Amino acid sequence: MPAVSAPAGRRCPRPFPRVALLCAASALAASCGWGDGAGSGDVPPPGAPTGVTAEAGTATSVHVMWNTVAGADGYEVYRGRTKVREVSGSQRMVDVTRLRPSTAYAFTVRARDEDGRTGPPSGEARATTPAAVAEDHAPPAPPSDVRGRAVGGRAVQLSWSAATDGRDVVSYDIHQGGTKVHSVGGEQTAAVVTGLRPGHRYAFTVRARDAAGNVSAAGGPVRISTPGTDDGRATAPTGLRASSHRADGAYHIDLSWVPPVTDGVVTEYRIRLDGEPATSLVYGGDAPRDRAEHSFYAGREAGVTHRVRVRAKLPDGTWGGWSAERTVTTGAQD
Repeated sequence: MPAVSAPAGRRCPRPFPRVALLCAASALAASCGWGDGAGSGDVPPPGAPTGVTAEAGTATSVHVMWNTVAGADGYEVYRGRTKVREVSGSQRMVDVTRLRPSTAYAFTVRARDEDGRTGPPSGEARATTPAAVAEDHAPPAPPSDVRGRAVGGRAVQLSWSAATDGRDVVSYDIHQGGTKVHSVGGEQTAAVVTGLRPGHRYAFTVRARDAAGNVSAAGGPVRISTPGTDDGRATAPTGLRASSHRADGAYHIDLSWVPPVTDGVVTEYRIRLDGEPATSLVYGGDAPRDRAEHSFYAGREAGVTHRVRVRAKLPDGTWGGWSAERTVTTGAQD
């Protein structure tokens, strides 16, 4: 092995034994995440989002949408190489604002897991913002003749007559109840909304948006029932556990459960106690994916047996099935 000279003024360290060098390199690779699955429990980062679309919403904004990625805790939206938005894993769309009129843009989306690892970028979605308009505060007329039909148990197709405006309509926003769930370009008069549940009734409205950002009133609502049946078992929380503890002279019931697998992140739950509503639980942007926990007041008397169940509000706005019922007796664990 050839000798290695030290830089001037420095002494060469004593050589390590060959075995020690191999062990050190091995440990470094593990700590840096080199090698197969190192540092991540052999779980790969999330994949690239699919179905990415971009539609101009106004002269200075573009609406970007994508399909949900399994294991995503959040998404990063890029304009070219610049990251412009970060959203939670429950979202599949975002409005990118502060853009320039009459400008072409390319957008990509990357999924991020709960460990902060990002997957590969999606394919590019391109959109061109329309020209700027003079001062305009008049909204378009609402879309008319809104119609819809179910396309299987998990999607609906909507159509409407084009809205009128003093200038061109740039986009249409589709709302499910009070939530915006989709957006299409102003030249389109139809859309497909996915991620629904069989055997449920939904209400949709459509609003027109012009280049100045003025939004019309909603067109007449269309109510659609998806075919099929859903007994709730696929959307119910699982693994419910219940116990009690005593604090400050009173008993509290401690629950934990596994959230249902859905097209998005569950952020809201309802808890029933002895067949009656007990409490609601709403998470912010850090809703748990693996196991949720909650504790609530149950009174001061020991030896009281209660029945508890949990259900989740799903990303499509409906309530999922109830979990299996569990019983818990105050003071039984004391």
